Amino acid sequence: MEVFEFLMPIFSQYGYFAVFVMLLVCGFGVPVPEDVTLVTGGVIAGMGHADVHTMFAVGMAGVMIGDGLMFTLGRLYGPRIIQLPGFRRVLTPERFEKAQGAFQKYGKWVMFVARFLPGLRTPVFFTAGMSHRVSFATWFFMDGFAALISVPIWVYLGYFGAQNRDWMFGVLRQFQHAILGLLLMAAIVIGWRWWRRHQQLKQAARSGQDTPPV
Repeated sequence: MEVFEFLMPIFSQYGYFAVFVMLLVCGFGVPVPEDVTLVTGGVIAGMGHADVHTMFAVGMAGVMIGDGLMFTLGRLYGPRIIQLPGFRRVLTPERFEKAQGAFQKYGKWVMFVARFLPGLRTPVFFTAGMSHRVSFATWFFMDGFAALISVPIWVYLGYFGAQNRDWMFGVLRQFQHAILGLLLMAAIVIGWRWWRRHQQLKQAARSGQDTPPV
């Protein structure tokens, strides 16, 4: 992968600091795959340039702080940030509108799913903060729970695959496809439950209107 080859010499030279900074950049919506960043951090640990457990801790700190900054910016500055040229390239109107729709439809669970969707993660967390309908504790729990699943998978995959990169990239692709499949299934289930609840509310409202007044 081109991104992997680009990151390897930087991470090998600057270690934890480079990994942490790159994950912060990912949190701001820059199109650098977070999974490849974490896998590369695991690879340099597997090559002896870092400790894998410390790399896991650095990975958790990087993704949580990056996401938390975006949530906090949405909470404190909201619409003013969207007008800034730099942010408008990341928080495009299309992405922002899509994030708002997903947030309104699925509620707080979209913050869990967003961790696995790089294109939507930044606008979803920004929208969650700007809406003032989600507490910081709720965001931290949902995003942290998702990060505890994704971060160790990628870091330790890189660590154990450092000496067999063909196998590592094959597993990486399988994980990516499996995650997308699980997310699609989850979206279908949540969407069906939302539709069913909506139909029940409509039926209840219709029954109430049909009842003659006493």
